[in-house]
Amino acid sequence: MANIHKLQVETILGDGMQADSRVRHFNVRIDEPKELGGTDTGPNPVEMLLVALGSCQCLTARFISRLKRIDLQEFRVKLEGELDIEGFLKADGSIRPGLQVIRLTAFIRSSASQEEIESLMKEVEKRCPVGDSILRGVPIEMNYEKI
Repeated sequence: MANIHKLQVETILGDGMQADSRVRHFNVRIDEPKELGGTDTGPNPVEMLLVALGSCQCLTARFISRLKRIDLQEFRVKLEGELDIEGFLKADGSIRPGLQVIRLTAFIRSSASQEEIESLMKEVEKRCPVGDSILRGVPIEMNYEKI
């Protein structure tokens, strides 16, 4: 039987290139850097996607390491994404507006064996919800209402 957990976020366009989101009881400010017309008061949406992926990898590693009783002293993820800004600026669809590639490197400090670390990382890759959403894609059911 499915155990579906619904997540909700509300985002409101702010001044300039800012957007303010409400997630549970947290407020999150998104902005663009000055060179893209923003005021640089927060990360941009694509950077937040990388933040979400890196954070999810870390938390998934912690969860699995506890299940498997793997000593995890430090787990750090470095992410790099490549984005062709022309894909966003052009409306003709000739260039993809999203990330072209994401490079992820995990740095792990542990007394576990190489085999245990490899097993951990395979599970992290398989079970990370954000990674799964990016790798497999997820349908977006978009609606709008004029208010």
